[in-house]
Amino acid sequence: MKSMYELNVPIPSKRALIVRNIKEVSKEQREVALKKIEYCMFAFPADMLVLDFLSDSGSSSMTDLQWAALFHGDESYGRNKGYYVLLDAIRDTFERGNKPKKAINLILSGETNVKKLMDELYLTTFKGGFVNGGIHQLTRPNAFLVPQGRCAEHLLFSTIAPILKEKSPNKEFFILNNGHFDTTEANIAANGLHPINLFSANLLEDFPPDQMDIKNPFKGNMDSEKLESFIQEKGADRIPLIYLTITNNTAAGQPVSMNNIKTIYEIAHRYGIPLFLDACRFAENAYFIKEFEEGYNNISILKIIQEMFSYIDGFTISFKKDGLANIGGGLFFRDQGVFYKKFSTDGNIGTKLKEKQILTFGNDSYGGLSGRDIMALAVGLYEVVKEPYLAERIGQVRDFARKLANNGVPVVLPAGGHAVYINVEKFFEGTDMKIDDFGGVGFSIELLRHYGIRACELGPFAFEWDKKTPEQRKSILNLVRFAVPRNTYGPSHINYAVAAVTELYRNRKMIPKIRVSRGADLRLRHFQSGLQPIYKD
Repeated sequence: MKSMYELNVPIPSKRALIVRNIKEVSKEQREVALKKIEYCMFAFPADMLVLDFLSDSGSSSMTDLQWAALFHGDESYGRNKGYYVLLDAIRDTFERGNKPKKAINLILSGETNVKKLMDELYLTTFKGGFVNGGIHQLTRPNAFLVPQGRCAEHLLFSTIAPILKEKSPNKEFFILNNGHFDTTEANIAANGLHPINLFSANLLEDFPPDQMDIKNPFKGNMDSEKLESFIQEKGADRIPLIYLTITNNTAAGQPVSMNNIKTIYEIAHRYGIPLFLDACRFAENAYFIKEFEEGYNNISILKIIQEMFSYIDGFTISFKKDGLANIGGGLFFRDQGVFYKKFSTDGNIGTKLKEKQILTFGNDSYGGLSGRDIMALAVGLYEVVKEPYLAERIGQVRDFARKLANNGVPVVLPAGGHAVYINVEKFFEGTDMKIDDFGGVGFSIELLRHYGIRACELGPFAFEWDKKTPEQRKSILNLVRFAVPRNTYGPSHINYAVAAVTELYRNRKMIPKIRVSRGADLRLRHFQSGLQPIYKD
């Protein structure tokens, strides 16, 4: 008899104990709502949806251990106990590999030995990593809690931009990335810096659906040759940071290989440029490395994460993704590393960041989060690295993409870790839809109008193709993203989405072109602009 591992089906890793029923909403009711909100996807009432693939950020279902941890939330204004627990959970996750200390258990178990708490949690000192502890976090702060990832981006770029401009007022500065996401790009540009994408050359190459479980070309990689050329052309002094986004959300959620991280580190190190990660989906990226990169199959997820982060000087992160939390983010940099030395020539950069953190988001030990949220997040960091969870999570997204591809829908393959991306240019082949007709937006509107499913255009509309130079337009992809919330949907939800998208694909000539009726010049306009679909008679 076959064992449970030989049945050729995924082994369930969880079961649901709470059910939220979906309201029956008619097409006519959705049409009324769409007109009232000027067809803005972000403004449509979520309670009227059947499925919501707008974002995987903060929309995931927490585990029972996370819900239990809420009761340990400490709402003290200064140095709540969750602050100590979360900082050590971050050390466990990103620095300690297979040797986590799990100081969180002191709180979850109700430890009453005060000396033990003092010695092992509250008064411990750490230095040299991403999270200083004790007096070192006061004198050389390097860990900054914020409500979400874009807050960390704002904190970082609004602090370093004035330093750069004061030092070299006539220079233009560039932030290079394997794929800036929308808020990252906007925060960089808003502070007078120039975001540059260096996508992998193989990103949109065809890939056979039946090979997704066998191999992965790591299409999320940064083009290292273009990076080297850019540095030589512009000069290292004009590149204050190099960023790697893992997984590469803008580039169809594709993973970044360990080899690419090493290569980019070596280039950055050679030129003395700090290397940062946009680390929102660090656990999913680690799972791809374990599954597909030579030499890592027998290495634990935590050990892979430890190696990934050993090559970098800092990271921003939204814990609303691979923190399994509904809120939370952070900025962290290596104590006395390249970033610290580069930006501390006129005062401690950590102190400057901390002052802005306190001014903008609140005291450093809560950073705009409730004590309950901090505890749920700390537990989430231990939950998200469990391999059965990651296998089911990534397997579900892969299954979604495979089913669409088998129905002829042009999706970017192999599937990434958190979302399925439709290649809009291929989707509309054979029609008169042009890039500035914003066909991805038209598709998203029709998907919501007919079937109650919300997705997100991440293409020429979101990235402002019509406002960019011909050179800037080269780095804009034309995609629609279906971001799958973690621990939320099952096979019936995926099958319904596949059927709906397939039907729209078969009737793609009926999808309207889109005119921006209000707010075409707004920054991050896809969050707030008014739209008008132009239907054919």
